[in-house]
Amino acid sequence: MILYLHGFRSSPSSAKAVMLGRALRERGHGGEWHCPQLPASPAQAIALCDALIDLHHDGGKNGPLTLMGSSLGGYYATCLAEKRQCRAVVLNPVVHAARDLATQVGEHTQYHSDAPFVFLPEHVDELARMAVGRPADPKRYFLLAATGDEVLDWREMAQWYAGSHGRIIQGSDHGISDFEQWMPEVLRFVLEPQYRS
Repeated sequence: MILYLHGFRSSPSSAKAVMLGRALRERGHGGEWHCPQLPASPAQAIALCDALIDLHHDGGKNGPLTLMGSSLGGYYATCLAEKRQCRAVVLNPVVHAARDLATQVGEHTQYHSDAPFVFLPEHVDELARMAVGRPADPKRYFLLAATGDEVLDWREMAQWYAGSHGRIIQGSDHGISDFEQWMPEVLRFVLEPQYRS
């Protein structure tokens, strides 16, 4: 099972999610791919992910569980990977979610639609409660961090995920608009046997 978790105010229609889903289908892994729309509530988002994993992951008989997450989705993926002891790909992940998302309390719209997105003060508390420490086994992670990220500090990401697979991209941006260039490395981590625990 490959579970992708999008970022704050984003959706399964994000460029990275669409590219990854297409690439995995082309490689015969479409049945393993799951990319849900996450609710604004972090607690509800994690509960949804737990339910999907319990429903679709068969304990590894048909392959390992791999989580993927971008920005806030990277934070969620890390929380779940530490709980489930599985691998995770994190793309410009939020490291200190309660601190960084506290400034986003209020009403927004989603990036890929005009639907409202309301982020409440209690959602910041939920992020704080679900926090985990640095990865217990960094080798289970693949970090893609861009020095040109205009939202988050790539140095915090590099320090938090020290010892992981992946790379620091010189330049780029928070959305990793050049993701297609780096996607083959991500897919190798997800699909090739030497990375599988």
